[in-house]
This record gives sequence, C-alpha cells and structure tokens, in this order.
Amino acid sequence: MGERMTKVAVVGAGLIGRSWAIVFARAGFTVAMYDRAPGAGAAAVDYIAARLPELSGAGLLTDSPETVLARIFVADSLAEALRDVVHVQENGPERVADKAELFAAMDRLAPEGAVLASSTSGIPASAFTGNLPGRARCLVAHPVNPPYLLPLVELCPAPWTSAEVVEQTRALMVSAGQVPATINKEIEGFVLNRLQVALVAEAFRLVRDGVISPADLDATMKHGLGLRWSFMGPFETIDLNAPGGVADYCARYGGLYETVVASQMTPCHFTPELVDLVDEARRASLPLAEQGARQEWRDRRLMALAAHKAGQPD
Repeated sequence: MGERMTKVAVVGAGLIGRSWAIVFARAGFTVAMYDRAPGAGAAAVDYIAARLPELSGAGLLTDSPETVLARIFVADSLAEALRDVVHVQENGPERVADKAELFAAMDRLAPEGAVLASSTSGIPASAFTGNLPGRARCLVAHPVNPPYLLPLVELCPAPWTSAEVVEQTRALMVSAGQVPATINKEIEGFVLNRLQVALVAEAFRLVRDGVISPADLDATMKHGLGLRWSFMGPFETIDLNAPGGVADYCARYGGLYETVVASQMTPCHFTPELVDLVDEARRASLPLAEQGARQEWRDRRLMALAAHKAGQPD
C-alpha cells in the first residue's frame, strides 16, 4: 500500500482512541495521538503493537505490523497533534463540559479545513459545538467498539454542520476502510444505540415475564437473528423473507406485528430484581474473574468474522 501522506489526529488515547489509531494507520494515514494524561500515549502504542500481529495473522492488515505501527506517533501537545491535519477524531470523557472545552481548543488550533469529529456514544454535537466559530466543521462520528473490527461509523451532524463536512467525513471514512451511515437529524442515542436499546429492552422483558431464560435468549440471538444480521439489515431480511418482498411481508405478518408492538408499549425498567436475575444467570455461566479472557475470545471471533466478510462479495 502506498503512503497517503495524509495526517489525522486522534485526541484521547483510551480504548476507543487507540482503536481509531489502528483504523487510520492500517489504511495508510499518518496518525498523531495525543492524550493529556501522562503515559497514556505510550500505553496506547504498546496496546496497538500487541494487537497488530493478531490482525495480521487474521489477514486484516495489508502491510506489515511494523509498517503500520511506524505511521503512529505520540504528540507532546494538542497543537503538535493538530498541525497540518485533515481530520480530528476526539475521544475524551463523556461529559458535555469536557467536550465543549476540548472542541474550543481544537477549533482554535486545527487548520481551517480540518473536520472536528467526536466519538461520543450519545451526546449530540449541538450540545458542545454551538458557540464555536468553526461549528460548521463539527459533527459526531460514532464508532462501534472496537472500530478496527466493526467498521460502522454513525455520522451525526449538528443542525449547523455543513453538508460538505458530512460528505468529506464520509469519503475519509470510506478511504479508511469504515462503513459510514449518515443520520439526517440529531436524535437521542443516535441509531445504533436506539436499535440496541429496543432489542435489549425486549430481552429483559421476556426474561422478566418468565418467557425464556437468559441463556436461551442469548442462544436465540446468536444462533438465529444474529447470523442473518451479521450480513443483512432488518429491511433486507424481511424483503427476502416473503416472495413479494417488503410489501408482501407486511401484508402477511402485519397483524402479528401490530399485536406484538402493542404488547411492548409498557416500558421495561431495570429494577434491582430484574437486573439481579439476569446478572446471576450470567455469573453462573461466566464468573467475573473470567471476563477478561472471554473478552479476548470475543475479539478473536470478531477478527475471524471480519476476515470472512472481507473475503465475501457484498
């Protein structure tokens, strides 16, 4: 892969920031990482150095781990990190005040044409960019964790974000190997989290009402819906599940749909009793002492799935 000679900045070198560094460096970008916490940048480089051979072994790197790692450097200051960048990916604390302060500094220091994007999981860009002179270049680019294995990025502009900035960010994400999805207006939780909340709420409801056990609920997802949803979305799924497509599906199953939706209208709250019920079932299956090993297992499975999908036609 030829070097892009294009610099991006990753501000915040925690779990998401170091994952973004892998995404951009793997795609050929020069990556400047900055974190004001002492030692955070060096720790991130160590983490990345350990992950890259695993990615290479899974066939998820075009270049050698050494080549990819050499594209990443730790900046001594925010000003150094932002010098000559085309894109900034912010990964600071999930607090409005902190993001407002950080974006104000980035807006002062970043080149005029650079996009300022936040990885926030749920704070709308309008909450921390409204008073900035460069607010039109600010948006949310919300990844799925970890972004170097799960390529979706939700692009969530504020009301004042320019259309050109959204398109510029889409193009950059595509060139970095990610899959951008544009959200046309701000909404709480964005889209991925809203879909996940709807499914998790129904999962808790079914367990609460004694319909199914937590283990069998998980089995229903990972051996049923999850297999289809790993390569098709819900609309494509129903379109292919009826001979006449979406309209035929809705005609066939509309009555059932309306009945089930009506039964889901009452909120399902995280009561202590319900949380304890599900937590006890999970701890019986996976003691907390084994959580880290299981997370590593998850990431290896995601690597294998990502490698498989990369070799398949869309």
